[in-house]
Amino acid sequence: MAQINVRIDDDLKTRAEALFSDLGLTMSTAFTLFVRQSVRQGGIPFEITTKTDPFWSAENQRILKAAIEDANAGKLTIHDLIEE
Repeated sequence: MAQINVRIDDDLKTRAEALFSDLGLTMSTAFTLFVRQSVRQGGIPFEITTKTDPFWSAENQRILKAAIEDANAGKLTIHDLIEE
């Protein structure tokens, strides 16, 4: 069986190990799953892009925060939410 050594940021490794542990996986098993899926799909098994989700844009986050503040202050009605 082959062995692969990968250099990765310490914090990223710690966070990944915690996630995989919650999923019942080791880092090695998770990496093997990634490689198997890559081979099956003939490429990276998820989209790689420089585009960001518009949900996280600064403008949208400003609107959402304002809506949350209005809702917490009782200033929004169901009708207001449906219109937007």
